[in-house]
This record gives sequence, C-alpha cells and structure tokens, in this order.
Amino acid sequence: MSNKVLYIPIGRKTFDLKAGEEQRNNSVEFLEQIADELIEPGEIITSPEELDGFLADIDDRNEIVTTIYQSVTFADGEFVQTLIENVKAPVVVWSVREPSIGGRLRLNSLTGGNSTSHVLRCMNHPFSFVFGNADEAHVQQKMKKQLQVHRLIGELKQLKIGVVGEYPPGFFFSGTDEDKLYQQMGVTVSRFDLQQAFEECVKLPRKKWEGAIERAERQVIGLNRNDETVERFAQFSTYVKEKIEEEHISALAIRCWPDFFNELGAAACSTLSQFTEDGVVSSCESDIHGSISMFILQQLTDGSAPYLGDMVHVNEASNSVVFWHCGAGAYSLAHPSQGAQSGVHPNRKLGFTMEFGLKPGRVTLFRVGYTPEGYRLLVMRGNALDTPQRFNGTSVEVQLETDVNKTLYQIMEEGFEPHYALVYDDVAEELVELGRQLGLETIVFTRD
Repeated sequence: MSNKVLYIPIGRKTFDLKAGEEQRNNSVEFLEQIADELIEPGEIITSPEELDGFLADIDDRNEIVTTIYQSVTFADGEFVQTLIENVKAPVVVWSVREPSIGGRLRLNSLTGGNSTSHVLRCMNHPFSFVFGNADEAHVQQKMKKQLQVHRLIGELKQLKIGVVGEYPPGFFFSGTDEDKLYQQMGVTVSRFDLQQAFEECVKLPRKKWEGAIERAERQVIGLNRNDETVERFAQFSTYVKEKIEEEHISALAIRCWPDFFNELGAAACSTLSQFTEDGVVSSCESDIHGSISMFILQQLTDGSAPYLGDMVHVNEASNSVVFWHCGAGAYSLAHPSQGAQSGVHPNRKLGFTMEFGLKPGRVTLFRVGYTPEGYRLLVMRGNALDTPQRFNGTSVEVQLETDVNKTLYQIMEEGFEPHYALVYDDVAEELVELGRQLGLETIVFTRD
C-alpha cells in the first residue's frame, strides 16, 4: 500500500504567521522524507472555507492513509470538523513549540492541538497527538511510528486470508466470526476445500512443482528431493500458490492434522514454512487470528518472517518460556550455527518438517485474541536466548521482561488463545498504538 499522507497546516491571521510559516516549511521538508506521496497546500490554511476548497480539489481522498493536522497556531474546532467530513483517514494532531518565551504568545499551537484533540475524541474519530518541532528526534520517531500504524490499518482492510480446511475438532480458538472480523478490522476470508486441494495437487505435471523443491533446497539442509513427502510438499505448495495468485491472498490458515498425514501422506509444516519465508504468512491448525497476528508483525517490521508457536515450558531460573511447534518455521529464523534442517514430524514420523532452534535476539510476542465480548490484543517483549534446541520440531526460549510466573498466570486467567506470534524486532509501542487506534483492549507485558 502506498503511504499517501495529507498534511494540513492550520493557523489564524491574528497570530504570528511568519513564525508559523517557518514551522510549516520545516515540517514539509521532514514529511517529504517519510511519505511516499505528500499532499499539502503550500501555505498555512487560515479559514474553514479555504480548507474546504483545498480538500475539494484532492482526487482519490479514500487512498489517503494518514492526515497530519498541524495546529501551527491556535484554531477552533471548525477546521478539523471540516477535515474529517471530507477525509476519513486517521488524524495525527501536531502541535509545535512556542518560538519565544516572554511577551506576546505568538502561536498558541499547544492549545490548538488540545482543542482539536477534544473535538476528535467527541466525534469518535481515530487520532493521535504529537508535540514538538520537526527537527526533534522524538517527534520524527513518533511520527514515523504513527504513519506505520496507519499504513498497517489500511493493509488490514485489504487483507484476504486463505483458509484451507476447517480447524481440527475442539480447536475453537482457530475459528472466527467473519462478519465481526470484517467490521472491526476490514479483513476478509476466502475458504478452500482441503480434500479438493489434495486430489488436485497430485495431478499437477512434474514440471509445475519441481521449482518448489529447488526453492526449498536453497535454504534447507539435508533435503532429499526424491523423498515422497518432499514431492507431496511441492505439489501441495504449488497448488496453493496458484490459488493465492488467483484470489489475491496475503495470508494462509491451513488445517494440518490429521488430514495431511492420513490423506496426503506428508506433513504440512514445510508448506507453512516456505510460504512464511516467502512473505505469505501461514498458520497451522487453521488458526485465522494467528495468521492475522503474524501478518501484523510482518507488516510492522518491513517483511520480517514471524513465528507462531505454543507456550510449552516455563523456566523460572532464567525467567523464560519456550515457544514450540511441530516443525513449522520460516527458514531464516533458524539459529545460524544449526541452519534450517529438514526433519520428520515428532509424533507422526512423516516429513518433511523443519528441525531447528530459533536464533537469538530481541523479540516481540503478540496475539490478536477474540472472546464473545470482542477483539483484544496481547503484547509482550523479551529476548530470544542463545540456548540449545529445547524440543524436536522448532522452538525458541524467550526471556520475558516481566515476571514469568505472574505473566503466565495472568495470561491464563485472561483466557488467551494458545498460539503466540513472535517477530525479531521491538514493535511493542506500535502494537499498543494499533490497539488504541482500533479501539481494542490491549493487555501489555513489557518493562516501562
């Protein structure tokens, strides 16, 4: 999605517009560096009528991802009311510092931002607030994060998840209410018959699916291209890839067991791993909200591959928990000393799966949760430890920032789902802001 930004500098002629223009020029110079396309009036807008005329000349207003409303000087709520009647994008309210202290109050920008924030809150329009000048590092950092979150919200509204097969019996957390999902996040679901996929994929000519094996061979150690389970992986992946391209799908939720083992004679783990590695995040056990969680982390980290796992072990001595799954994990997540190795499913003894411990590093853990009361978010932060592989399959030991037992008990008492998404970056602030912008309860376990 293009990061199209609308910048609206507002001021009244009774204030120091000369000083205001300096602020506007500096702001435009900065915004042009972080926006793919910046729409701006070229001067301070000084009346609601002038603003209405400027907005009327903008084509494709629905493509605007973020509106930055800068109270260059104080201005009343009529301006922002006119704005949001014309442009529905989330608003960043920006107040700048007074150019001098003593004597005349030259801008009164902070009061303008205060008034504007009050109007937006009362009109239930999504907004955030930034205070400071364009050359201040904290302003630049906060503005970049706000634009990133707003862009993500736009991406979610275009997200279509391909759900291949229903979730396994009793895995209620993997399902969704499609109407509520669309209303709250804009996400749509496209369903595919798993049995049909099995039947059709094995009919594909060899020349169509050989490339999937060649792709895997470039990153998977010990892959036997002549193994029947490797061929089944290639056939199924190729079939699904065609559906992805036909349906414009950006994420997958696939029913893996028992059908893959019983019907296809192979594990689904390798399919999930390769798709996630190549940018189409994929969750097992048809976990739709798990796939959305992975997608959000991917988008906030410029395409980094996320991981999805169960919380399976607590180590009080190191204040850590282990996240594990049967054998799914993007190839690039493997510990560099081990690499992405091919293996067999630890319970079913069928291939091919991933067999490795994940690499060490700073991580964010995240879950889009759902209860009858609605959606909510879980955000945690920690460090993936440089420890040996804890369990067969793929696993990672994460040292949490908060007390491990208190965190564990609170998560259980809150009744969160047992799949947790993880990414190698610190995007906790962005996730909290996402929850605020979407109006979702957000439960946070981080050190302030």
